[in-house]
Amino acid sequence: MNDPFLEKHIQDVPDFPKPGIVFKDISPLLASHEARNKMTETLVAHYRDKNIDVVVGIESRGFLFGMLIANALNAKFVMIRKPGKLPGDLIEQSYQLEYGTDTIEIQQDAVNPNDRVLIHDDVLATGGTAAAAHSLLSKMDAQIIGYSFVIELDFLAGREKLPSSEIHSALHY
Repeated sequence: MNDPFLEKHIQDVPDFPKPGIVFKDISPLLASHEARNKMTETLVAHYRDKNIDVVVGIESRGFLFGMLIANALNAKFVMIRKPGKLPGDLIEQSYQLEYGTDTIEIQQDAVNPNDRVLIHDDVLATGGTAAAAHSLLSKMDAQIIGYSFVIELDFLAGREKLPSSEIHSALHY
């Protein structure tokens, strides 16, 4: 069951980014110091005792709470980005979208083998990006401990596409 305080800080935006879509906007959540702190604690509480070494945030809204989660867990924060956004030697992972493909990248030395990693993003929708992040981190021999999401759109069944690890979403729609 959703926390009513957190839920009131999520704004429905109809017909964005295209007709028929109801976008779940986290801007009001980010704007409220109290709501931001409560969301951070909600996300962190599930993984506090998991000895997380690295929190990986997926571009770009995954950076927002990902960094706060990493701070709270005393963990390193690492970005997964779209192509052309990171310098240095990179590892990439392509994945299927509904119409076409996309690619994500991480710096080759950002995660060490056997690091205990938490993957974070703002929304779990169809699961494609989070599953690609898992594949990318597996290439680096990381131990993926779990996934963290601010919002999960249950009707899209994204968690079914994720390799087995703990999945914690603060709000469900």
